Amino acid sequence: MDFEITSDKRNELLSRREVGFRLRYEGATPSRMQITGKICALLNVKDQQVVLDSLKGSFGKMELNGRARIYDSEEGKKKTERAHLMTRGLPKPKEEGAA
Repeated sequence: MDFEITSDKRNELLSRREVGFRLRYEGATPSRMQITGKICALLNVKDQQVVLDSLKGSFGKMELNGRARIYDSEEGKKKTERAHLMTRGLPKPKEEGAA
């Protein structure tokens, strides 16, 4: 997985960084959790502070263009972000008793 940051802007009003990136990969498309993990490793931040905004791929290319928002604190993320964006890409909780 080849990861390249294309833009990195600071938004002081919302206490966050807005990062644009290009991701080249081989084989299957990486999951949102894998992409978040890669961003966290490269930028040295916690995964609770990162929200993937958009991921766009082109047909026939092993490449994604995306945007992510990295907050200074988890509280700032909870105040600003919509609930469905914060839970998107997280593993679903297993139900008890389901076979």
